[in-house]
Amino acid sequence: MRIVKPLLLAAMATTALAACGSPQTAGRDQIKAVGSSTVYPFAKAAAEEFSRTYPSYGSPIIESTGTGGGFKLFCGGVGVQYPDIANASRRIKPGELETCNANGVTEVVELQVGKDGIAIAESKEGQNFQLTPKQVYEALAAEPYGKPQTAKNWSDIDPSFPNEPILVYGPPPTSGTRDALAELILTAGCESDPATAAIKDEDKDRFEQICTEVRSDGAYVEQGENDNLIVQKLATNPKAIGVFGYSFLEENSDKLRGLSLGGFEPTYENIASGDYPGARPLYIYIKKQHLDAVPGLKEYISTWVENWGKDGLFTSKGMIASTPEVAARNADVASNMTVLTAADLQTSEPES
Repeated sequence: MRIVKPLLLAAMATTALAACGSPQTAGRDQIKAVGSSTVYPFAKAAAEEFSRTYPSYGSPIIESTGTGGGFKLFCGGVGVQYPDIANASRRIKPGELETCNANGVTEVVELQVGKDGIAIAESKEGQNFQLTPKQVYEALAAEPYGKPQTAKNWSDIDPSFPNEPILVYGPPPTSGTRDALAELILTAGCESDPATAAIKDEDKDRFEQICTEVRSDGAYVEQGENDNLIVQKLATNPKAIGVFGYSFLEENSDKLRGLSLGGFEPTYENIASGDYPGARPLYIYIKKQHLDAVPGLKEYISTWVENWGKDGLFTSKGMIASTPEVAARNADVASNMTVLTAADLQTSEPES
């Protein structure tokens, strides 16, 4: 894929000349990216590859702040004190884009860089039982189907499950992984009950509360924006399970195993096909107003595009490559630095 570099950079450079570069960004010679802990390993890999290919530029600064926290920093404004890129394990919300625009960040470019899965995993010495979204919801919901949470042990969810306390290590509310857990797994399990599903049309806020609010009685333990901490906890406690990005499962396959969800294990093939219920796209968001003012930003974005293919750098780190059609569409967005609009978020969904 290296042959695309000259054409891509030429097109991006032309676009940058027309961009609204801000003099406020002058004085910073390093790219700064914040956001998702799931995207963090790929962003670091991109930064290392960028530094090898373009040694004359400063090494990018990559911070793991969580997707929500990343958007808050990214959307704070234009200038040297604000990040150039937000890494995200979910799509930006309309309200977040509105905040960006209100603070002068009026040109945001969205790139879908690949896919990931929300892995539910345990130690290889763990209990190895199979789950469904419905069972995960019933174990983790604060009010399953609008009723008090009474399940203490896994056997309370299903008599065939171990008679052991429910203990799940997972991400906090600021994490895009937590958002995806709520949307892709908890809500799917919640909607399996027809009476609860009917609430969606009557009271959307109540439906969301019932379906996505996680219990806070100690059965679900938040571990901050550090998925490696969850990995460490699981390795030392075979009676616990954890929720984190698939790439961390792939990286630690010597000591962890993924649990089947809905009959499908969290594998590259099952996530790529969409069979695994926890598959979700990954993104980076670029502040176009910084494009011509921050040295190397265009080349760093080009590094992402060159390496997101099936045989590229990121798949070796655990990313699931997008389909060729999606990859081509996003390469075109990167080449032209096409700005994301509120209408895009309202009328379209990203391709998987």
